[in-house]
Amino acid sequence: MRPIVLADAVLVDPASGREGRGAVLLRDGLIADVAFGAAPEPPEGAERVDCAGLVVAPGLVDMRAFVGEPGAEHRETLRSASEAAAAGGVTTLVSMPDTNPVVDDPAIVDFLLRRARDTSLVHIHPAAAITKGLAGREMTELGLLREAGAVAFSDGEHPVASASVMRRALTYARDMDALLMPHLALPDLVGQGVMNEGELASRLGLAGIPREAETIMLERDMRLVRLTGARYHAAMISCADSVEIIRRAKEQGLPVTCGVSVNNLALNENDVGDYRTFCRLSPPLRHEDDRQAVIEALASGLIDVIVSDHNPQDVETKRLPFAEAANGAVGLETLLSASLRLVHDERIGLPALLAALSASPARILGLPAGRLAPGAPADLIVLDIDEPYVLDKRDLRSRSKNSPFDEARLAGRARRTIVGGRIVFDREAAPAARAA
Repeated sequence: MRPIVLADAVLVDPASGREGRGAVLLRDGLIADVAFGAAPEPPEGAERVDCAGLVVAPGLVDMRAFVGEPGAEHRETLRSASEAAAAGGVTTLVSMPDTNPVVDDPAIVDFLLRRARDTSLVHIHPAAAITKGLAGREMTELGLLREAGAVAFSDGEHPVASASVMRRALTYARDMDALLMPHLALPDLVGQGVMNEGELASRLGLAGIPREAETIMLERDMRLVRLTGARYHAAMISCADSVEIIRRAKEQGLPVTCGVSVNNLALNENDVGDYRTFCRLSPPLRHEDDRQAVIEALASGLIDVIVSDHNPQDVETKRLPFAEAANGAVGLETLLSASLRLVHDERIGLPALLAALSASPARILGLPAGRLAPGAPADLIVLDIDEPYVLDKRDLRSRSKNSPFDEARLAGRARRTIVGGRIVFDREAAPAARAA
């Protein structure tokens, strides 16, 4: 593997906040040197990539992506998810456990790791289930799953409704310094709801999901964290009340972090429009006031992470009446572009945004990614933050095409993606895939 020099770039290190013109030398899968200012002479035999003033930054770390393998390969495979991730500038992703079979056994964790090594272009780390079969009744063998390679624990889209089960899981997780990142949706309050509860849902004749379905469970979990002292990551918050709950928990010194879906940052309930099923999501798209609250929380650093919440669904589960369609949207390829709307609107600076997309999730997961520094993994993106385009779902590399940003005007995307010192995606050399 030849050394690579990324020259004449704007370097952004989200871990330190440093930004400036310079060059990066990659050797043997690692960042060998970072030179701000004048670039040193490249070593003999190195491949020089002229970035022409584009941004070079650590690749994105996505903490929440559903990958259909095993059991739902028609929706997504490890290979197709990795191709979508590479095209979107994601170099590391955490796969959710709600597969078939469920990732609740060490053998399945081992299978996923081996399969990813054989087929994936990017790093894929499995999250294992908190409860057996995602049923919410009996805790999994957290210790054995962690030893097998699970980086965190979640029940995917299935909330842990039982407070006693969650307390027990947090207690065990504390003793092994494991991370729990549950989905927040109290089933009794979600009921038959399909979108945000409010005037718009009433006018559309759709059953609503109140914010309290999220906040009651989040408030419960904060009290259990205070009781147990375990590390806790709220996978996705979506409303102003949840922001205040997280604020209080952090002020009390609890070991709590949280994430937000890029969908809840970029869209609101009005995007449901004429019953657009690509916008049926969990958590649902909220009122504009809630969207503004989570943007402000992200800009202030209260929200730690942005996730894609990549959840591919095929036409058989989306081409249905809104109330009957499945939750979920693909997001690996649009995570970066949709997030950059906040930079273009001057709501957040580029280093802070990239920190929420790379450095912060890597820190929370205990991974060495997210740093532009010597010795860090050579997982990088070359990014044009201003390149305009209109998204055509047929160009998506995911096996499913259910993007809420279909036909949206976006600006900014990865030109090249490098994983382990190898260029795994080059936009100029790899034309977009098109499918009917």
